[in-house]
Amino acid sequence: MKIVELQIYGYGQLENVKINDISEFQVFFGENEAGKSTIMAFIHGVFFGFPTKQQTELRYEPKHHHKYGGKIKVYHEDYGYAVIERVKGKAAGDVTVIIDNGKVGGEELLKEILENFDKGLFQAVFSFNLQGLQNIHQMKGEEIGRFLFSAGTLGTEKLAKTESILQKELDFRFKPSGKKPIINEKLQELHEINAELKKAAAKNKDYELLVDKKEKLQQEMENVNYSLAKMHEKVEKLSEWKRIEAIVKEEKWTKKDLAELGEIAFPTRGIERIEKLTQLIHPYNAQIASLEERIIQIKNELEDIQPEHSILENEAAILSSLDQVPLHDQLKLEKQQCETKLLEIEEKLAAIKERLHLNINEEEILSINTNIYMKNQVERVSRKQQKLEEAKEDLEAQFREEKNNLQEIETEIRLTESVCLPNQKRDLLVEQVNQGNDKKSLEAELKSTQDKFEFYQQALEREKNEKERFVKQRRFQFVISDLILLAIALYGLLTKQVALLAFGCLGCLIITFFMIRSLNNSKQKTVDPMLTELKEKEKAILQKLQSAEIKDFSQLEEQLRLDNLRHDQLQKLKIKLEQQQKHYEKVITKFEEWELEAAQNKEQLFSISSELKIPEYIANTFLQEAFHLIEQYKSVLREKKQMLERLEHINQQQAEIVKDLNIIASRYLPEMSVELQKTAYLVRNKLKEEHEKQIKSQERVSKLADLEAELQLKKQEQGHLQLEYQKLIDDAEVDSEQKYYELGEKAAKQGKLLERLEFIQNQLHFSILSEPERDSYLQLQNGEELLIECNRQIQGLQAKLKNLQEELASIKYEIQALEEGGLYSDILHHYKQKKFELEETAKEWSVYSLAQDILVGTIERYKNIHLPRMLSKAEGYLSFLTNGSYQKIHLQKSGTGFLVEREDHTLFEANELSQATTEQLYLAVRLALATTLYENYHFPIIIDDSFVNFDAGRTEKVIQLLNQLDRNQILFFTCHSHILHYFKKENVLRLEKGAVQIIS
Repeated sequence: MKIVELQIYGYGQLENVKINDISEFQVFFGENEAGKSTIMAFIHGVFFGFPTKQQTELRYEPKHHHKYGGKIKVYHEDYGYAVIERVKGKAAGDVTVIIDNGKVGGEELLKEILENFDKGLFQAVFSFNLQGLQNIHQMKGEEIGRFLFSAGTLGTEKLAKTESILQKELDFRFKPSGKKPIINEKLQELHEINAELKKAAAKNKDYELLVDKKEKLQQEMENVNYSLAKMHEKVEKLSEWKRIEAIVKEEKWTKKDLAELGEIAFPTRGIERIEKLTQLIHPYNAQIASLEERIIQIKNELEDIQPEHSILENEAAILSSLDQVPLHDQLKLEKQQCETKLLEIEEKLAAIKERLHLNINEEEILSINTNIYMKNQVERVSRKQQKLEEAKEDLEAQFREEKNNLQEIETEIRLTESVCLPNQKRDLLVEQVNQGNDKKSLEAELKSTQDKFEFYQQALEREKNEKERFVKQRRFQFVISDLILLAIALYGLLTKQVALLAFGCLGCLIITFFMIRSLNNSKQKTVDPMLTELKEKEKAILQKLQSAEIKDFSQLEEQLRLDNLRHDQLQKLKIKLEQQQKHYEKVITKFEEWELEAAQNKEQLFSISSELKIPEYIANTFLQEAFHLIEQYKSVLREKKQMLERLEHINQQQAEIVKDLNIIASRYLPEMSVELQKTAYLVRNKLKEEHEKQIKSQERVSKLADLEAELQLKKQEQGHLQLEYQKLIDDAEVDSEQKYYELGEKAAKQGKLLERLEFIQNQLHFSILSEPERDSYLQLQNGEELLIECNRQIQGLQAKLKNLQEELASIKYEIQALEEGGLYSDILHHYKQKKFELEETAKEWSVYSLAQDILVGTIERYKNIHLPRMLSKAEGYLSFLTNGSYQKIHLQKSGTGFLVEREDHTLFEANELSQATTEQLYLAVRLALATTLYENYHFPIIIDDSFVNFDAGRTEKVIQLLNQLDRNQILFFTCHSHILHYFKKENVLRLEKGAVQIIS
């Protein structure tokens, strides 16, 4: 899996940050607080969930931004491209996964992509930082070996910590030769208590007999207490019966009286209810009589105030006509305004017609086409005419300018041609200059030959001097050699050694021969043929120079140069003339095009003017203004027509208003008025009077309805009371009011008896005697004597109990005497308690021991099955990192830890290595873990500044090793600029506060 893109909405200090095209080996460089740790935490958070508030990890929630989270685009070997987005939501955030094939999911799909890795395992295997190296620096001795072993199995120090914790827990509980561990202390305490228990066992026989007797006395005391409780209960019940005997007997008598009365069917509170009904029925009779009298009076009043219904029925039409009267006045005023407006329109038409100065009537003007299309044509032709006039002025200016330029160039050409040399004179001048150039070349050749001759002559002089120095040196050497050989010959002569004498003489002769020959060779003069050749060449050049004519060539060359300049200028002017002629022809061509376009536009203009009925002389200059005047004239004509139609409509409305009001007045008024306003006033007063009559009539009708409704209600309520009265008589099953009252007295007596019975039963309800027990006690004749006998028995039992208590106290005293040196049972109980505590502690020890055995077994299986392959890869990495200085990594025979073999086969424990080598070993083990045991999981390897303690050579080796890991993407975070030159520039991202940019 490869991370392709990061987009951070808001995470810590990073907001709206997007990082594209993340490479296989991506370096994130930035100073402190630039966001490196935030990006690492963001990757872990999106993959495995944001840290919860209960966890100790930083949540990186933005302080000044409402968005929290972001998304990561990855490429997976099985799923293809996928986008993982996690934003603020539930505890770990809401995650959405979108795959290129269209599949969308959440946490479950993300777990499939991450192959069920959790955050701890991912950080342990594929993410490591400086903390792991710092842990190595803080450890001592064999702890380093265990830590490296743990890093090679789990990726972290958890295995070493777990093993250390288990051993500490075991040592805390038990050591074979220790005294302070818990189990050792408890064993010692148990041994001491056991000795005391044996001493107390001797006195245990008498003690057991006393204990048995004490238990029997306690059992007998329990029996006496039971009998005493029974007797107390019996006495309590007899005392209770003595208290309630009279009440029980009264209950029996009350029940007997109720039985004699039998069942009485009488309504509840019957007397009270019938008296109340009688009181209510009498007022209703008086109210009903009064209401009937008032109803008759109101009906008489209604007959006197009946309105005229015909005028009220036509009220809407009458009011509508009356409302038209103000409109009549408004129409009159509007009519005056329209007449004034009409006069203004006539004046405006006259002014427009005078400006147009056309001999056509209004109908012809209205028939002229002034639609949008025609208006557009007029505007387009007018604009075209104006543009053509402007273009004509521009073309005329260009024509004058181009013509002037052409004339100026032709004048310059004629002037230049006049100052140029004729062709014959020019050819002669060129020939003379060429001859002058030959003389110059001969002079230059002569100078060059003389320089060469001087150079060679100086070289021969230097060679001659060197030869003389060499001859002098050789001569000096020959003289020395002769003297030495001569000395040898003299020595041989004196010592009579023939060999030395012969060697000395022969050597002198040979050296003398070579010396004479060398002197002869040095005296010979050598003549260089090169000098002779140069001398002859110099003579030949001098002869040629003497034979040539001497002329003033510099003046001829200046004359030829000026003529060449004039010819060049003439050529440029001719080219300029051709270009200017082309410009002049272009202007003429534009004039022709303009004339054609102007003719076409003029034809269109005359066509439009004919359609608008405008003379050509007007259209040629004022076409658009004339069109606007025609439009304005037509608009004013339409306004005039509308005004005339409005005046006619006003006259019709006024006539209709007068007619309608006269019809209404003739129907409802006794006499008519000539004035319209007075007639309307009389009609309105008539309508008002009829309305007042109608209101009064409606009030009487409403009041009559209310009285009739009230009368009906009173009669209904009176009927209800009569029915209730009769129902009480019927419920009592009597036929007269007198018998009803007699039956009521019996019912009252029965009620009192029932109340008394209820009161008695309430008192008996709290008694401890049940009803069967009360019935049985009614048969009892000698209750007082039975109570005295029970009290006597209680006294006997209490005396017996007192004797037993005294005897029990005596036995307890004897037992206490035996327990002065320590009670056997207490010691035994204490012994068993300590033994139980020891067993519980032993169980805890066995749990930790079993866990340690399981861990050791797991480590051994791992060492034998998985670790060899990982160590093989780690050995290769370590050898590469140390340039072959350390080649092998061996496991400890027992426990956890490594032995490292140097190239000279010396073995070192991890704590014996240097700090830098230990860090190299840690990196080799961690990288081997990711590339062997987890080789099928191609997750990115995240490294945070883990090489800061390395020198330049070690750092370069680490970078080379990481570049070889082609199966995993590498994300490297650093704040050290001195290591950036190890990476390609396109693979480095610079992180700055608030921005991310590529280093160039």
